[in-house]
Amino acid sequence: HAEGLSTAFSNRLQHHMDPTGQKYFTIIDYVIFALLLVASMAIGLYYAFTGGRQSTTQEFMYADRSMKCLPLSLSLMATFQSAVAIIGTPAEVYANGTQYWFIGCCYILGLLIPAHIFIPMFYRLHLTSVYQYLELRFCKAVRICGTVTFIFQMVVYMGVGIYTPALALNAVTGFHLWGAVLATGLVCTLYTALGGLKAVVWTDVFQTVVMFTGQLAVIIVGVHQAGGLSDAWVKVRDGGRISGIDLNPDPTVRHTFWTLGVGGVFLMLSLYGVNQAQVQRYLSSRTEKEAVMSCYMVFPCLQVALMLSCLMGLVMFMVLYFVMDMLQNFPGLPGLFVACLFSASLSTISSAFNSLATVTMVDLIKPHYSMTEARATLLSKMLALSYGIICVAMAYVVHLMNSSVLQAALSIFGMVGGPLLGLFCLGIFFPCANSIGAVAGLAAGLVMAFWVGIGGFLSRMPSSVQVLPFNSTNTSENITVPAVIDAARPAGLNGLYSLSYMWYSALNSSTVVLIGLIISFMTGPTKGDDVASGTVYPVMRTAQSLLHKLVKPSACCTSPEHTVRWSYGFTVKCIVALGHFNVVKLLLADRWS
Repeated sequence: HAEGLSTAFSNRLQHHMDPTGQKYFTIIDYVIFALLLVASMAIGLYYAFTGGRQSTTQEFMYADRSMKCLPLSLSLMATFQSAVAIIGTPAEVYANGTQYWFIGCCYILGLLIPAHIFIPMFYRLHLTSVYQYLELRFCKAVRICGTVTFIFQMVVYMGVGIYTPALALNAVTGFHLWGAVLATGLVCTLYTALGGLKAVVWTDVFQTVVMFTGQLAVIIVGVHQAGGLSDAWVKVRDGGRISGIDLNPDPTVRHTFWTLGVGGVFLMLSLYGVNQAQVQRYLSSRTEKEAVMSCYMVFPCLQVALMLSCLMGLVMFMVLYFVMDMLQNFPGLPGLFVACLFSASLSTISSAFNSLATVTMVDLIKPHYSMTEARATLLSKMLALSYGIICVAMAYVVHLMNSSVLQAALSIFGMVGGPLLGLFCLGIFFPCANSIGAVAGLAAGLVMAFWVGIGGFLSRMPSSVQVLPFNSTNTSENITVPAVIDAARPAGLNGLYSLSYMWYSALNSSTVVLIGLIISFMTGPTKGDDVASGTVYPVMRTAQSLLHKLVKPSACCTSPEHTVRWSYGFTVKCIVALGHFNVVKLLLADRWS
């Protein structure tokens, strides 16, 4: 399906391109796009030359722990609301309907669990890197393994983040693809290295406004071109684009309620629970309460972002097509849309650069080399620059990938983020887990991740994805995407390879926990006294407290007399119930004999 859309896109681009090589951008478009880059750089320069001037690692990496919840929540949302979502989600909704919209259900647990478990624990431990937790709970070797795994995950994902908006700019304006990649990487690297986390967070806020504005503009124009809201609704309904709840429990089906609503929870936990880019923002809050509140506020932000992306998919054939065909009659809108894409991309990439520099400095360099604060800060900035160069190189690898943009990006997070999630869950929820089990579990999870992930890429045929037939009337000419018939249900290893990419995080994290516990019991589980204070979540105590709240007497019965009466009545009921149970048991025993 991805190959078919790419071919159609290339043919249509050649059809619409002026034979003289005229570009689609007008002067207004270029001005709008340039303003985005200039404003982002200006924010970075402002925080580079004001306040503490990023002269300490505390300010560069954690904004002096002075951030408020509102900008943090927008930054948390923008970090992984990249150009992948701006382009990939609308294309997914057009191709397969609104089933993907149900991923919003997983945001509830995916944010509640971090807010009540991960954030309080990490904040109270006064961490500077989330992987410091692994050393406190296990040992230094586990910390290094986690750090290296995270670096690999983010570098690969940043290739997707850089390449996607550059592809859009190349398609719309004819601007050189790799020139756009270099421009994106350069601007982002500079304001990240100069302004530190404060610049990253506030550029995220600015870029979020640009992103939402661009999406709204596209939706409004699309609905207008379709003849209004009522006509647009009729077209998407008659075209089969509105999907009901698919309760098919088959885990090999790409998108169902269970894969999105349940499998998506594990993906959300790997992003908003244990990912350094997000935890670093939690730890930059002024208080633990504001850190938790910022996580709560991410929920409506994510729902709005998801809604806008899905609506974009309903009012157009594909995002890039729509820009070329329809927005040309509205000067400035092509530039605004491309600025929207680059805003999403810049927010993601800058967060990655900052977090990568932080973990490399805190987890890999500082424990082994002593240096002054000024030198450590300078080295952190140089690390951010270095990761910018590496991530630009990874964009070329993404260019060679044979998969849809959305699925490729989320698969990477599932393949690598899942084992990291499992490693943290092993330490947080299982006091008996030891260091050997942690390392073995992480290794097993990564092996499982790449075995299933790479096997799935290699075995997946074009016929494995069904595209709904639909004649698009939202563009200047009718385009029909033929339906692709589903292949026979795979069996054996092919069944494992056909597992929906939304289950990758669940499978891989569960593998880490299972293997980690087995190895821990085989090598001698950790004793309770040997576990560092504050590194294990009290599951049983929390469950008992919750049970007590559920069965305790009501407020009107809080006097001693009422309490005794309530306790007596509850005890009598238990005795009567137990007596009935024994009578039934005796009758059954007599009947059996």
